[in-house]
Amino acid sequence: MIIFVAIAFAFMSFYERYFIQPQSVAARQTSQTERNATTDANAAPSVSIEQNAAEPPVSSQPSDKTLVKVTTAIGELTIDELGRVSQATLSGNVFKGENDEQTALFNPRNTRALEIRFSDRAINDQAFKKAYAASASAIDAAQNPADLTLTQELSDITVVKELRFYPDGHYDLKIRLSRAVEYFITPGFRPDAASDPMTVQGVLAHTANETIETIEEGEATGAQIFSGAKMLSAFDRYYATLFFNYEEPFSVAVSKVGDGAPLAFAKPKTSGDFFISGYIGPKYVDRLRAINPNLTAAVEYGFFTFLSKPLFVALEWIYSLIPNWGWAIAIFTLLVKIVLFPLSYKGMVSMSKLKDLAPKMKELQERYKDDKQKLQTHMMELYKKHGANPLGGCLPLLLQIPIFFAIYRVLLNAIELKGAQWLYIGDLSMKDPFFILPILMGATMWFQQRITPSNFTDPLQEKLFRWLPVVFTVFFLFFPAGLVLYWLVNNIISIGQQWFVNKKMKAIKEARKSE
Repeated sequence: MIIFVAIAFAFMSFYERYFIQPQSVAARQTSQTERNATTDANAAPSVSIEQNAAEPPVSSQPSDKTLVKVTTAIGELTIDELGRVSQATLSGNVFKGENDEQTALFNPRNTRALEIRFSDRAINDQAFKKAYAASASAIDAAQNPADLTLTQELSDITVVKELRFYPDGHYDLKIRLSRAVEYFITPGFRPDAASDPMTVQGVLAHTANETIETIEEGEATGAQIFSGAKMLSAFDRYYATLFFNYEEPFSVAVSKVGDGAPLAFAKPKTSGDFFISGYIGPKYVDRLRAINPNLTAAVEYGFFTFLSKPLFVALEWIYSLIPNWGWAIAIFTLLVKIVLFPLSYKGMVSMSKLKDLAPKMKELQERYKDDKQKLQTHMMELYKKHGANPLGGCLPLLLQIPIFFAIYRVLLNAIELKGAQWLYIGDLSMKDPFFILPILMGATMWFQQRITPSNFTDPLQEKLFRWLPVVFTVFFLFFPAGLVLYWLVNNIISIGQQWFVNKKMKAIKEARKSE
């Protein structure tokens, strides 16, 4: 079981990084080509979505003309002449790239945040040809909230977007129309600054019944509808563009673009004024919580989210006491190992007993190699006589695996590790620049094997097991340093626990011999 889990984990990591990721990049490029090829097809709605609400029609070519620049404490937003957020650039050293450029969240050719699409094709065609007028060309919300009004005069309808921007990156939006017509508005296509196939990315909606509905990249069908949504997010590994209104829920329609990429739209319950808040930026849990405690639902860890979230809360609490993410990870790992030690102890004791019985088991296998039924009977008698359980080593491991994978997801998705320093490492979200942690991790894994009792009867299994430290070291060379740190500390503590169990079992054997 240990070999199977280890090899499965290693193969999954290798396959995702070297096969899925290149295919994902190619798929995104293909999808982008498909999206670009259809951007001028302002087709009329083709399917009914909800209460005669139709699928949002396709937009026109993106505009490169900037109408307004908005400065906040976390960066800069640019708004194009069609009243949409064309780009969001984050400020600060944490968000500097290799060439000292600041992180830009969006692919400029993807659908943009605050884009409105009308169900009436005639109105929709006009809306993508008529520029907005702005109350100002530059807005400074770096220290205090600032207001902006965008107005679009169409032939028989006036569209007004009243915006208030806040220093922390969130905003309030009120849409007013001179007459009631059916329309949709989108938070935009997901950010494209931290795309990683090893993490969840796509669209999620927080619905009225407190469930999180997630549509991952490649899974959109164009028919997903969520009524009574409180929050809508389009996200990648670290960043999100989202809408939220926890007092007046709204409907959500998810369109399919390209090769199953989800593009979400919010639809007001009525055709009148529509009030909604939004946020564009990194998914720092404390920042989202400060804007609205419910927004922490926007942080998605995949299948293990239900377990990963409380584990992150514990890690965050440790960080509040020791404000260094590296040491917080080390202490967090220690606490997890202490909590799980009763299970680990049972597994270690069982493995020790099985090792002692290995010669007798081998003897039984040779004696009854032609009679499987007798072999099983005598083996069970042997286990019963010595108080050994063949599942005793596996069951505790199986119970711990979900916790380990949940922690793995936390450390892989936590933007809090971006730019976090620890000893010689300048960024725990990136690989160890000197590969010291992966090598130490492999060395401790090898040493742990040396002191861990094993009951291999197949030489091939034993050889495979001995090669695992080398295999894991190779895979972990390019993993985030924070994740490797967790595995290293986990190995060191496991060595201490194994040494304690070995010493105790040795004392028990010597006591029995003296009797």
